[in-house]
Amino acid sequence: MDFKIIENKIINIVSDTTSSDEKLQTICDLLKQSIPYYDWVGFYFKNGQKDELKLGPFAGDSTEHTIIPFGKGICGQVAVSNQNYIVQDVSDQDNYISCGFKVKSEIVIPIFVNSQNIGQIDIDSHVVSSFSKTDEIFLEFVCSEVSKLNLTVLL
Repeated sequence: MDFKIIENKIINIVSDTTSSDEKLQTICDLLKQSIPYYDWVGFYFKNGQKDELKLGPFAGDSTEHTIIPFGKGICGQVAVSNQNYIVQDVSDQDNYISCGFKVKSEIVIPIFVNSQNIGQIDIDSHVVSSFSKTDEIFLEFVCSEVSKLNLTVLL
């Protein structure tokens, strides 16, 4: 898989004329279909003025985790820390929210607009130690592109 080809597709999706929600869904679908170990791809966004995240568009199995309090699980920790978080083996995490027995590793990258963390991309894999520095850099690019969207309608 060539991340540069996928990056160009992301740029085209972001510049397309569909709604922000449709663009986010298309990005989720593209990432899940293009990268074999991206088994679940979704966006969580800050839920208004509440200290919680709300699930946005995603691709993969349904999840009961549509609302995540800040500080809870990997996504909730990223909402507080504003830092990327890679978990190579979810069974090693005390503060992990299980989305299913198949999930073995997770990467979460925050999305910043005007230096404010407004959400994140969350990727789950069914393989231990799936994610590398290359994935982290690639997903930072994705989040940078997503930050260009008019996301206020989703918040």
